[in-house]
Amino acid sequence: MSGEVAVLGAGMHPWGKWGRGFVEYGVAAARAALADAGVEWRDVRSIVGADTVRGGYPGYVAGATFAKALGWQGARVASVYAACASGSQAINTARTQILAGMADVVLVVGADAAPKGFFRPAGGDRPDDPDWLRFRVLGATNPAYFGLYARRRMAVHGDTLDDFAQVKVKNAAAGALNANARYRKPVTAEEVAASAVVADPLRLLDICATSDGAAALVLSSMEFARRHGAADPVRIRAVSTVTPTYPTTVLDLPDVATDSAAGVDPADGTFRASIARAAYEEAGIGPEDISLAEVYDLSTALELQWYEDLGLCGDGEGAKLLRDGVTAPGGRVPVNTSGGLASFGEAVPAQAIAQVCEVTWQLRGTAGVRQVDGARVGVTANQGLFGHGSSVVAVR
Repeated sequence: MSGEVAVLGAGMHPWGKWGRGFVEYGVAAARAALADAGVEWRDVRSIVGADTVRGGYPGYVAGATFAKALGWQGARVASVYAACASGSQAINTARTQILAGMADVVLVVGADAAPKGFFRPAGGDRPDDPDWLRFRVLGATNPAYFGLYARRRMAVHGDTLDDFAQVKVKNAAAGALNANARYRKPVTAEEVAASAVVADPLRLLDICATSDGAAALVLSSMEFARRHGAADPVRIRAVSTVTPTYPTTVLDLPDVATDSAAGVDPADGTFRASIARAAYEEAGIGPEDISLAEVYDLSTALELQWYEDLGLCGDGEGAKLLRDGVTAPGGRVPVNTSGGLASFGEAVPAQAIAQVCEVTWQLRGTAGVRQVDGARVGVTANQGLFGHGSSVVAVR
């Protein structure tokens, strides 16, 4: 397809709490991706950085920050911010430049040195900012929303605490096999149940941490890939970056209210469901074609929701899909073979890029003990604050 770009290289800096600056992590990931691609930094014609906004002023010019750290060489630069969807939008910016003929090889980098504890808005009064309002008016941290989502699934679909715990068990087992993951220890459902309650019904082990880490990709035109000797590279076939459709009738972080549907009928499906649907339509595939998925598991309950939003099962059937082993290693559609955010934690600008790194390694057949047999099509899903949706479809 004319809209495809090649993934020549993928690289990461291991995630954890390292106590150093995000630029150091991003440079390590970038160099790993360049080495993986066999491309010299001086041959990169554009660099796109996913912004690190809590790191002070340098985070607001992340693309140029990484270009300087790697060594000025005149490449184009762009910086992208879309909260947790920043990485996918950075990938889309790179893809757009390649397809427009502005650059034939582009480096995409995201890195973070996350604060300890809950994410929270920066200081100052911003009454027009819904993220600031939900902290000031409600005192609602992110886990409070995760707990609301979980409680809704229990009430509407009959999900249980054990269903949520089994998501963590699955992802922790995968993370234990991933050298880049922060948490590399299997856990049991009993350990999840015994962990402290953070936002009822969710326990500490149901919710992802905040982390330091980085991920990077080298993308190129198909022509450059062929000249470079990559005859059959992993290819990005679609990137969706959709926004919600009015009226929004499902409470979604960070908003504290929904729209009224009295005058206008709601859209056919939720915002999250529209994210993957747009990617499928662009790629010319359906959920039945997916070999594996990397989804945004801020909490165990949210992973179950993504199964339904990706069309892997019907509404309310996510827990059954999990119980039947469909999303486990060896299942029909393994989900979060990397270990997910449950094993990595959040490094906001990097996480959507890291998802594509995992899909790339799986489609190449180089994921080692995490390998999904015969993987041909992978999808990622992310959702950022303020209406940023993103999904990437990659094929081999």
